[in-house]
Amino acid sequence: MIELINVSKTFNTEDGELEAVKDVSLHIHKGDIYGIIGLSGAGKSTLVRCMNFLEVPTGGDVKFQGVSLSSLSHKELLLKRRSISMIFQGFNLLSQRNVLKNVCYPLEIAGVPRAEAEKKAISLLKVVGLQDRLKAYPAQLSGGQKQRVAIARALATDPEVLLCDEATSALDPNTTRAILDLLKEINETMGVTIVVITHEMKVVEKICNRVAVLDHGVVAEEGLVSDIFTGPKSDIARELILPKSAAVSELKKGKMIRVIFDGQESDEPFISNLSIQCSAAVCIMGANTEDIGGKAYGQILLRLPEDPAAEARIMRYMTEHNTKYEIVEQGEEVNA
Repeated sequence: MIELINVSKTFNTEDGELEAVKDVSLHIHKGDIYGIIGLSGAGKSTLVRCMNFLEVPTGGDVKFQGVSLSSLSHKELLLKRRSISMIFQGFNLLSQRNVLKNVCYPLEIAGVPRAEAEKKAISLLKVVGLQDRLKAYPAQLSGGQKQRVAIARALATDPEVLLCDEATSALDPNTTRAILDLLKEINETMGVTIVVITHEMKVVEKICNRVAVLDHGVVAEEGLVSDIFTGPKSDIARELILPKSAAVSELKKGKMIRVIFDGQESDEPFISNLSIQCSAAVCIMGANTEDIGGKAYGQILLRLPEDPAAEARIMRYMTEHNTKYEIVEQGEEVNA
């Protein structure tokens, strides 16, 4: 649906040229909830704004439904953007308009008659759970309610793609979960393809099926969320998924292994079974696991007993149960 082909974006600054995005190629398919994750300054927001030509790339091309956006006239581009809506971290609501009129705004611009626009806006506010707040103004709403209004407004033009630029960064954890659940429901019930820009891996884990990890404007790795979560290959992906723990990295005593979960049943008592069947005690030095659809993904860092026989039993147990693991070398900086 959206194809980025060797996209680059350079800005001219007082300190010279700043290459915010460098030779990025991605393919976002219809129905995806596609995550783009990276640290602050990685180029995420610039990249997403290139997807609808709010930022015109200085190199490469963007295709939407097979049509090159660079080939369109200004008028054609404005029409195409109705199919690519966007929501922002700051909500961008019009403070002088109430909730209903905020949602009606893009329909007014499109020339939709007032009665028809209000009818559609009311139906969308029901979708986002704000049918009882039609006459409220933005100043009277919570952050989560403001973002729901922004989502309803973005859906007003019947977009095929919804671009979410750090849409949950200003929200508390409970509100974030509710907004992510709403986005997933919109994807499933309305068939809207969603692109999520974030610096939080938990946002990606919650709703995305694919993810690209951006580092200084370059795609460090890209693939299925489950694959990258269980086996990050780049340093930046490891840092985002498994934040470094100084306390763990300073441990020198005993051999440590990283046990990797890539889809086992999440209710399996792995550590208990291992200790009982191997007659050996292990120390959990760190863990980062998630239950995704009833399956366990992530990893646990274990310090093995100093008894060579007990260590051998543990290794044999891992092999017999097809459990993925890797040895953490002495002095290696580890994540947990």
